Amino acid sequence: MFFILKKVVGSMLLPLPFLLLLMATGLLLLWFSRWQQSGKILLSVSWLLLLLFSLQPVADRLLLPLESHYPTWNGAEKVDYIVVLGGGYTFNPNWAPSSNLVGNSLPRVTEGVRQWHRYPDATLIFTGAAAGQNSKSNAWVAANVAESLGVPREKIHILDRPKDTEEEAQAVRRQIGYHSFLLVSSANHLPRAMQFFQAAGLNPIAAPANQLAIASPLNGWERVIPSPIWLGHSERAIYETLGQAWQRLKSDDLPSTEPGK
Repeated sequence: MFFILKKVVGSMLLPLPFLLLLMATGLLLLWFSRWQQSGKILLSVSWLLLLLFSLQPVADRLLLPLESHYPTWNGAEKVDYIVVLGGGYTFNPNWAPSSNLVGNSLPRVTEGVRQWHRYPDATLIFTGAAAGQNSKSNAWVAANVAESLGVPREKIHILDRPKDTEEEAQAVRRQIGYHSFLLVSSANHLPRAMQFFQAAGLNPIAAPANQLAIASPLNGWERVIPSPIWLGHSERAIYETLGQAWQRLKSDDLPSTEPGK
């Protein structure tokens, strides 16, 4: 119940639902109260924030600091495992396997497969529990995609019990101990994920995927026309910022970093 409550509250604090709620409050004040000035202010502020979060310069300025912590991994250090963290997914057996990976999941899996081709002796580990009424887990769906891309089944291991990053870190520790491994996740999520894994006493090598913040050239109109793409970038920045704040609040409850504890 607490896990569901955390997800619902966190989702309501993201830009689109939060600003729509502010707009609805402003409309109610305008139509059904004497505080019309307050309603006008709420509507104006929420509209302006929605506009700003939907512009590329603002969205990617918010996101870039999160994605700049770790460069793309192309090193040669030997690793025994490649851990790919779960993300969004669904399961429809009639779809192409990769279509079942939603949002950030497919780039994570493809980067995991790319790294496996660089380390073919390593074992790919996919994490993530079943969500909603899906008959298959997040980890199973991701593993199915990796297998469809040529990774042998015997080189894949599934951890389908963890529901969030903290639980994923504990499950990986139980599975592989202190073996060397790459940790693959979205670039904006890796700073928080690395803290959870380090708190579990592990020392992963960060292997970011799904970089979103654009620093390369764009057409001028793409920078000034609002777009749901840029709103999505703002959402990721705010989601991870909220996640880091929650992580700091819970820092006293994180597992010890000392081996064996």
